[in-house]
Amino acid sequence: MAQTISIFDIFKIGVGPSSSHTLGPWKAALGFRTDIGAMQVDNLKIHLYGSLSKTGKGHATDKALIMGLLGYDPATVDTGEIANIISSVTSKKSVDIGSQNIRFDPLKDIVFEDSNHDFHPNTMRFVAYYKSVAIREEYILSIGGGFIEKAESVSQTDAISEVPFPIMSGQDLLAHTREQRCSLSDIVLKNELASRTQEEVVGDINHFYQTMRSSIYRGCRTDGVLPGGLNVSRRARGISESLLGQTSDLSQEDWFETITSSAKSYDFINKWISCFALAVNEENAAMGRIVTSPTNGAAGVIPAVLHFYMLFDDRSTQADVNKFFLVAGQIGCLFKNGATISAAVGGCQAEIGVSSAMAAAGLCEVLGGSPDQCLMAAEIAMEHHLGLTCDPIGGLVQVPCIERNAMGAVKAITAANLALISDSCKAKLDLDSVIKVMWETAQDMNHKYKETSEGGLALSLPVIHPNC
Repeated sequence: MAQTISIFDIFKIGVGPSSSHTLGPWKAALGFRTDIGAMQVDNLKIHLYGSLSKTGKGHATDKALIMGLLGYDPATVDTGEIANIISSVTSKKSVDIGSQNIRFDPLKDIVFEDSNHDFHPNTMRFVAYYKSVAIREEYILSIGGGFIEKAESVSQTDAISEVPFPIMSGQDLLAHTREQRCSLSDIVLKNELASRTQEEVVGDINHFYQTMRSSIYRGCRTDGVLPGGLNVSRRARGISESLLGQTSDLSQEDWFETITSSAKSYDFINKWISCFALAVNEENAAMGRIVTSPTNGAAGVIPAVLHFYMLFDDRSTQADVNKFFLVAGQIGCLFKNGATISAAVGGCQAEIGVSSAMAAAGLCEVLGGSPDQCLMAAEIAMEHHLGLTCDPIGGLVQVPCIERNAMGAVKAITAANLALISDSCKAKLDLDSVIKVMWETAQDMNHKYKETSEGGLALSLPVIHPNC
């Protein structure tokens, strides 16, 4: 049954590289740690099925599970210490939960099963033992975007139970704006105020925004090779320096100000859009802190589009950040309820496609678009991502994932601009229709193209360049 979801479920601060394969398992392990906290336990095992098993190592699923069992919060953990923490557990072959030191050898007790599970493509089975007897067993599903649910329960989200303006479809959203004679962001804000104060809404959104800015800044100042074995070189720093020159002495705010005060040619701006997207997803691939938007693999689209507007449009204000997040988040809620935001269920259309639709609607809102035009922008963006497969090489969120964020950002900007110069009354499709088609496409898509690394680009060997 569809729920009225908060935008603060769609946006989450976490650690890369994957929302369904890293953040979801991390949260699941945190929950299991709490569930067994008062029990006498001497051994733990975790079994991974389906997509989690096939691409989990590339997505750092095993590391995320360890961090969760230890009680670390992905929103606040020092990401620079993760490697040391993992190394310590691997060496000691145990974890501390409460006052107990429990036997847990990650190399043996995290089992990558060679099978799928009927519950979900991303299924985990947690088992706690005492004297070789299983005393607690839980099946937990990672259903995309960092959302998890226990197999016997409903989704573990902070759904808003009662809101003044229930929204289950794009048509519901438009009807509310017409009745209230207001913008999309006004309606979404009124719903969020059912469970948060105005200060909390603004403060949480600003936290997302500042986290995005920091991930762009870090990504544009870090070079080297991404972890995982593909030997993918970071590119954001090189692009940044080609556009600005050496800026190692600049603080974060001075760096952004330098970009804003530079030339604003189409070529210059277009390169920065790609650079911002690459920077965020290179940080994501290196287990850096990013904002799930609506997933980790698609975390670069919204920061790139939002910063395109904030840095290069003279009309931008801090208040626009709130409007952008409110509208973008609501579009994500519509896709979460009406289709999926899990690549293991729907392919990359569920990640880059959804993030592009979210960004397009958010941008259209701050550019002065009507509610109909904003939903038209989201529809256009998703329409041109339908059928996009998830086929990461080596099971890593690197190739083609990082570049896809840049493409999704550019498509979002194009979609917003097309909607702004169009008559929405003449549109042949609406957002609800495209969400329905996306879900049908997800169901028809071969499992090889749903984050299993068993088809498509995932089967392409890295190209050897003899002249390089």
